[in-house]
Amino acid sequence: MDDFRLFTSIRYDPGLLKVPILGFTNAGWNQDPSPFYMLDFHRDRMLRAATYWGWTAAIAAISGEKGLKNFQGYLQNITSELGGSPHRVMITLAPDGNLDHQISPLPETHLNNLYPEYLPSPVSETSAQFGESKAPIRDPTYDILLDVQKTTKSEFTHYKTTLRDMYNGARKRAGISLGDKKEVLLVNGDGHIMEGSISTPYFWRGGQWVTPPVSREFAASQGSGGNDGTTRRWARDRNLVVEQVVLSDSLVEGEKCWISNGLRGFIFGKVKLH
Repeated sequence: MDDFRLFTSIRYDPGLLKVPILGFTNAGWNQDPSPFYMLDFHRDRMLRAATYWGWTAAIAAISGEKGLKNFQGYLQNITSELGGSPHRVMITLAPDGNLDHQISPLPETHLNNLYPEYLPSPVSETSAQFGESKAPIRDPTYDILLDVQKTTKSEFTHYKTTLRDMYNGARKRAGISLGDKKEVLLVNGDGHIMEGSISTPYFWRGGQWVTPPVSREFAASQGSGGNDGTTRRWARDRNLVVEQVVLSDSLVEGEKCWISNGLRGFIFGKVKLH
């Protein structure tokens, strides 16, 4: 296996500093002023991966309260000159505990899409109206495509690493270019939806939003094989969604759904099979 690092992409956004004073009461990490979206969940996910591979130095670098503070301090240092606009901060963690980063601009995102009180049902036309609720905005709308090839479940789909051929391949087969408002869903050998190439998907089943199951630690016999995303964890912790196997052949043309990730929060989508 080629050398690899763990990685995570964090939203740096000074607009998040307003979260505590704008009535968001269940924001988690950002309930206290911080420009880093769900920072603790990003650290936790990398720590679980480092623990799986037994990277002792990496574990020591980010574990516990001290490790979280060190991680936060690293982010504060590398973003100190960015100003007031949102940025993507891609962090990599090596086996020796060394952190590295890449930074690029991000578009603005409505706070309701970063911290939704709920995900509106497909039959609801409710959207955020001048602070009446904290429902997410349905603009933009992404085309949600289905990969034409199956993907094997592995520790490299369960944990987020720099080995991403399976995701890059799915995006290439779907004809997705950088900046396209499209996402492609990966499917495992059993015909179950695993995840999106850069997001967690949510589907309306039996009167509730569901997302493919993910085991806490990697086990080939458990879960659908996808990644335990930061926004996925946030939504599950707040009972916005539940875990359930989603068969790829249960998707229908035009089906309304949501996707989410740690950069853009929750995004409305429609399944496009043809």
